[in-house]
Amino acid sequence: MALVAGLTGGIASGKSTVANMLKEMGITVIDADAEARAAVQRGERAYTEIVDYFGTDILAADLEIDRGKLGTIIFNDEEKRLVLNRIVHPAVRERMAVKREKALANGEQLIVMDIPLLFESKLTNLVDRVLLVYTDPDVQLARLMKRNFFSEQEALARIHAQMPLKEKVNLADAVINNNGTIEETRKQLMQILKNWGYKK
Repeated sequence: MALVAGLTGGIASGKSTVANMLKEMGITVIDADAEARAAVQRGERAYTEIVDYFGTDILAADLEIDRGKLGTIIFNDEEKRLVLNRIVHPAVRERMAVKREKALANGEQLIVMDIPLLFESKLTNLVDRVLLVYTDPDVQLARLMKRNFFSEQEALARIHAQMPLKEKVNLADAVINNNGTIEETRKQLMQILKNWGYKK
């Protein structure tokens, strides 16, 4: 019987690091962000709906959607963010479901759905268990500013657009504390997988 796990965290919490560890182990990781990027490329239904609503100002020179321009709009406007989510989320869910079914058909024992906004988007029904990657707020802020060259204000705007990590802790089945070293994170991941009955 396959286990479908949801991997989530907050921006700059280290979720991608954990996702890469899982991939290195040969576990199928279905990435919501990658599927979201694919869903809004030219020729896709979601692309047309986004351009119809937000206008052509959000397009780059190659006519693809400029994620930076769109991000600036939605991070400062709750209503527009909700509109974008209503367009993109169903398309992403559809794409992820196709990949999940394929992995199940291949007889894989663990499939990981990497969904940053798992709780915010109320998608926990798509998974059997939830694994949260946690960092303290000051660590999260420092990492995001360093990684994206954001000012403190820009970083906080993005962090506050998500549910606080400490609220997610109570909703998850297992939590990796990612304040420490990569090795400490890997050790916690291996222990959780073992507890969940995953054998390589």
